[in-house]
Amino acid sequence: MRRAPARPDLDGGCSMTAQAMQAKQGDSGQLVCWCCGQHQSPEEVVHLGDHPEVAVCLGCAHFLHQRARAREDELRPSAAAHARDGLRAVRNFVMARRWHEKPLIGPVLRWLGTRLP
Repeated sequence: MRRAPARPDLDGGCSMTAQAMQAKQGDSGQLVCWCCGQHQSPEEVVHLGDHPEVAVCLGCAHFLHQRARAREDELRPSAAAHARDGLRAVRNFVMARRWHEKPLIGPVLRWLGTRLP
């Protein structure tokens, strides 16, 4: 059974307000991704539960999900975790050689990349 991580006292700690969130919002109404720094429209970002001032674009959110899954696999090895590790190794191999940017095979590799763990 998973235990929820301990949360710091929200009243006694440093907290950001909605004003701080608006400071990160540009004149065009776009938000800045806290991960990659790109400007995104409000529809193209997700916010962290207790921290609505934190905006992460959808691409970075998917990347963070993959990293979280890899970390879980490290902590709890299994046959499925080893299979996902193999897929991640192949993904890293392909990206290191920039095959995903090739005109013929790139679209197929990117399609596969979005559908594999």
